[in-house]
Amino acid sequence: MPETTMATCTIVWFRRDLRIEDNPALAAAARVGSVIPVFIWCPKEEGQFLPGRASRWWLKQSLIHLNESLTNLGAPLVFRKSDHVLAALLDIAEATGANQIFYNHLYDPISLVRDHQVKQCLSRAGIIVNSFNADLLYEPWEVNDEKGQPFTTFREFWVKCMDMPAEPGAPTLPPKRILKFSGPLRSCSVEDLDLEDELEKDSNALLARAWAPGWANADRALETFINGPLMVYGANSRKVDTATTSLLSPHLHYGELSVRKIFHNVRMKQILWVKEGKVDAEESVNLFLRAIGLREYSRYLSFNFPFTHERSLLSSLKFFPWRVDEGYFKAWRLGKTGYPLVDAGMRELWASGWMHSQIRVITSSFCVKFLLLPWRWGMKYFWDTLLDADLESDVLGWQYISGSLPDGHELDRIDNPQIEGYRFDPYGEYVRRWLPELSRLPTEWIHHPWDAPPSVLHAAGIELGSNYPRPIVEITAARERLQRALSDMWANEAANKATLANGLEEGLGDTIEVQGAENGFPLSMDVDIGPETVHRGNQVSFWAKSPHDQMVPTMANGVTRSASGAFPGNVDIFRNRQENVLRVAPIEQKVQVLSSDFERAVAPSPDAEHENDDMDSTAESSSARDLTLALGLPVCSQYVPVFPVRQSGSQVPLVPDLHPVLISRQHSHMLPVMKLEASKVENQIEC
Repeated sequence: MPETTMATCTIVWFRRDLRIEDNPALAAAARVGSVIPVFIWCPKEEGQFLPGRASRWWLKQSLIHLNESLTNLGAPLVFRKSDHVLAALLDIAEATGANQIFYNHLYDPISLVRDHQVKQCLSRAGIIVNSFNADLLYEPWEVNDEKGQPFTTFREFWVKCMDMPAEPGAPTLPPKRILKFSGPLRSCSVEDLDLEDELEKDSNALLARAWAPGWANADRALETFINGPLMVYGANSRKVDTATTSLLSPHLHYGELSVRKIFHNVRMKQILWVKEGKVDAEESVNLFLRAIGLREYSRYLSFNFPFTHERSLLSSLKFFPWRVDEGYFKAWRLGKTGYPLVDAGMRELWASGWMHSQIRVITSSFCVKFLLLPWRWGMKYFWDTLLDADLESDVLGWQYISGSLPDGHELDRIDNPQIEGYRFDPYGEYVRRWLPELSRLPTEWIHHPWDAPPSVLHAAGIELGSNYPRPIVEITAARERLQRALSDMWANEAANKATLANGLEEGLGDTIEVQGAENGFPLSMDVDIGPETVHRGNQVSFWAKSPHDQMVPTMANGVTRSASGAFPGNVDIFRNRQENVLRVAPIEQKVQVLSSDFERAVAPSPDAEHENDDMDSTAESSSARDLTLALGLPVCSQYVPVFPVRQSGSQVPLVPDLHPVLISRQHSHMLPVMKLEASKVENQIEC
């Protein structure tokens, strides 16, 4: 970072780091001058992964809480709603004269693409950009095997994390005060962000009775958990009829709670219990830290394999003959499968936005293994409905359940919901809470009412097929169908390999290859262009690599550096044009020049673009379509995903888009979108 004075003005761009303690971007900005905290809501760039109702409610409450804290420190949060994050940041920088923008890293594929472009374009405009790790114990590029390759199994990854030479950094305290920018600032209110509409407020009021968003409330929730349930976490964490988990995941998703703080506080408690000889409590800590490790691993996979929100990590799964059945999908969503534990979980999800982690495993396994529905469908529905919806964690969970990971569930594993019911809900209290139509059924039959004698059903007021459905698929039939599907998958894969002249198609075999490392950085990673001299008025500053810089996946299809570190090709062609325009152009033209020129500079050749035709993706920001290809990420429409999983030589149709998005353009070559109650989508737009 270049030298600064107290006259320095820094924009702190808040995203999913909505806290003031252990926030490295905020702390660094507060040390060097005045601070402009900013939150930009850009639903257009969120695209298909616009947060669902419950998640948006949490975001709104968390922003209100954060704004109060920042105001007390001296600098209130500036809210902006925009179609383009880059435009909003440039507008604020130009209006205030801010010469620095700090933010904390994100690791989902959409953010990786957007953040890389934003950083490049801001730097071209002469703004110093620094980013920090506020979300992980260790950055993804810091954890590799002995050959410098990323791990593809959780156990090896977590063992390496626990054996790292240095412990994760200790959490830091909030700034004592923040120097406020003295000039005028344009800001909308949090209500103007439209995070919830009038029709949602009644439902959201129920969420407020059970949850307390905000970073200070997250701290209290952590303290309550450590001083109470943590000691018996190992024994109770799988009980689904009571609140036995930490309930910290919504706080973690929006960054209200620092994972470093969780780690250090829990480890301190573990040391104390070891001294006291509390073996069971020590094991509970290990189990809880493993859950934290899984969250770390989800971001690790997302960074190293940014296609995993769409494609299986194991290439053989792309030949799986998924069952395209809208009726099955609807029955699963509505909790009408005829299997009580599954139905109770899905109804709890719809009513509360929450499910116990074990119920998530059971319901997702039923979706994939019993019904053979594409795992992406279930993942997207969870994203739209969960209070703690988290793209990286959801992808990890669904890939694990579907057998798409090297260490995931066995492909032929199918769990019996009846047995799982008595294992996790032995007295049927959870089922009775969410399925009132079964509330009078004796425990003996609560998890398999289809076997109950007619007299028992009559006494409980149950008429199978009327007020409670019969099983949508018999257990024996489900096992047989899964075995046939796996046989077809292996046959399809063998036939495909026989037709290939050379190499492998996209999949695990050709997506994790790393050729080595230089200067401590794997060659398959890329740190933003530098060092470079940039001009801002009469000032000259130097944008150089920082140890805090976030790496991004290889720009394999587009830009490569020469031995000297310079970028060949189009990048330099546009530089003079950009500098001339930036001196005199209005903000709209600056955004257009910075975005379009950078995208053209890194755009792949037409041949390279066509190489990705069979892996349409949703990892798209509206201003980064070509950049996405340049980063090696596939591209698709903004709202409706297409999944490239072959079924009998064709593609699996679109996952239903559950947001009420109106799409007007029609293209005859595209498959129609499924029409569901919650969707007004008529036709798909062009990919």
